[in-house]
Amino acid sequence: MALVLHTYKGNKSAEKALIAAEYVGVQIDVPSDFQMGVTNKTPAFLKMNPIGKVPVLETPEGSVFESNAIARYVSRLNGDNSLNGSSLIEYAQIEQWIDFSSLEIYASILRWFGPRMGFMPYSAPAEEGAISTLKRALDVLKTYLTSNTYLVGHSITLADIITVCNLNLGFATVMTKKFTSEFPHVERYFWTVVNQPNFTK
Repeated sequence: MALVLHTYKGNKSAEKALIAAEYVGVQIDVPSDFQMGVTNKTPAFLKMNPIGKVPVLETPEGSVFESNAIARYVSRLNGDNSLNGSSLIEYAQIEQWIDFSSLEIYASILRWFGPRMGFMPYSAPAEEGAISTLKRALDVLKTYLTSNTYLVGHSITLADIITVCNLNLGFATVMTKKFTSEFPHVERYFWTVVNQPNFTK
């Protein structure tokens, strides 16, 4: 059985695994008939992920849900490779940036984006808090990227894949050019990574 990624078209969380697959040379099938709100409520889908969230990766050994876990799984399918670092410290640093970008950056972008799109109730103080937390996180990233092209080592790792996918929602929606210009090294990093061939595919 091939790997099957159950998701809707354009799901930024699913792109983490699809990009990792390009780097490690793994084929992942994405069914074209997936319907959010329909497919993910079927008994077959709920057996793979009982709360119905997407994406879900179906493998010969069983299913994996949560986008970072799926990306980690895919990144290790072809043995050792540069996506996971070349030492224990690099592996730990990759995990550190994955957690940081998910918990500090993406969570803040989501708290800003969600109410703007009507997915959550709007509150000006809550939005100010989300923006403040995001700016703090982007300041950390900007400072680090002042002297580093990538997050760990000298090539793309899983940390870069997940961080750029986490940043993508912000760059595509609420983070205006005026906002991102305060973080020039983050802008440079985002566009450098997102324009890599395995990302553009």
